[in-house]
Amino acid sequence: MKRFFLVVIISGLVFLLTGQLSSAQSVPGNYGNIPDSLMAYDKYQKAYKYHFIEPTPFLGAGREKKEPVDLTEVRIGFLGPLEGSIIRPLGEQMMQGAILAIEEANKRGGYKGMPFKLMIHNDVGLWGAAANELVKMDDEGVWAWIGTIDDTNSHVAIRAALKLEIPNINPANPDPTFTETNIPWVLRNIPDDRQSSYSLVKYMTVEKGYKRIAMMRANNRYGRVGVLHFNRSATRLGFPPVIEERFNDTETDFTSQLERIKRTSPDAILIWGNARESGLIVKQIRELGMNVPICGSDRMVNPEFLEAAGKYAEGVVMTCQYNPTANDPKLKKFQADYRKRFSMESDAFSAHAYDAINMIILAINKAGLNRALILDVLTDYKTFKDWKGVTGEVIFDATYNNIRPIFMAKVINGKIEFSPAPKFEKENVIYRKASRN
Repeated sequence: MKRFFLVVIISGLVFLLTGQLSSAQSVPGNYGNIPDSLMAYDKYQKAYKYHFIEPTPFLGAGREKKEPVDLTEVRIGFLGPLEGSIIRPLGEQMMQGAILAIEEANKRGGYKGMPFKLMIHNDVGLWGAAANELVKMDDEGVWAWIGTIDDTNSHVAIRAALKLEIPNINPANPDPTFTETNIPWVLRNIPDDRQSSYSLVKYMTVEKGYKRIAMMRANNRYGRVGVLHFNRSATRLGFPPVIEERFNDTETDFTSQLERIKRTSPDAILIWGNARESGLIVKQIRELGMNVPICGSDRMVNPEFLEAAGKYAEGVVMTCQYNPTANDPKLKKFQADYRKRFSMESDAFSAHAYDAINMIILAINKAGLNRALILDVLTDYKTFKDWKGVTGEVIFDATYNNIRPIFMAKVINGKIEFSPAPKFEKENVIYRKASRN
């Protein structure tokens, strides 16, 4: 009899696994939306084994748990930098987007008449502290949570989420390795830095023909991991960056780094960092007499960057995970409601947080109050097949990382204008022998 039940259980797990894999395999393209021309060693021979082509399903217990009957509210967790962090403004934007989504859901009647409540936790930026906040969320009885922004703290938090079995959608951390942890409780609805890197490489090397690219990046995980795929991709096309300089958060004088960059005679400079430091770097580049084109990462799409760079921001090209100027009624309503509610403009962090909360609420309404069943809905590819948020559609790869197309942003006449990011086409790619000349 024991052997019979064991066979039944194993058969059920195999069936569940097979069903999830078949859904993942229906998603077209390479892992992470990697262009064919940038696949490692692909022009020489196919790899013996490819990773991240199948999802990691949750096969544990929990789906049998009944919905509680004594609740008066439905709690959703939030983790973000709100105090003691230099990226506090980004955390506040993310929190406000989440608050707006919660308030709107409650106006629609909440969940079976019960209001949703956002349980707000501060990401203090200390190693291990994020895990403690997840434990607090578990004690509070949250059904899912969103956050955080900092790459390192996000990695710590999702390991606690794995142990506590709480679904997570990340709307703000662009670290490509985040979903590569194969933790089945984790999704990300904001496109990652991998997408930004591919678009910047296409724009800088293929479209503009820059051969000698200098990199200036933040001396933290956001900068280090952010430029990783740009460096690899540019090198695969035969244009390895000629120099990589680093700067610290809150730094204001970049003379020594920029003097070294200047001596390499670059065709263009790529900056990867927070808005204020990036703006000051752009200003000092111009003041040193370097008139080379400048490109940058998504965090530069920020009024703080324009303020710090001043007139020197003109012509700078960046990436952005969505188009905030799109002629989309849903987006425009969100922006107007956000402006009215918080007396400020929304940004990528608030918009993606708003979408993430709405995705969780959609899953709760379908699955009920059961974490495992909520996860099942979130990770079912059919759930978001035709769903569209204020930031656009959701196209999950096998790691539940959103690989939808992103946008380029350029400062023109003091304002940031947006256009579709360039895509690699096989016939447009010219491989060159790796050279610094």
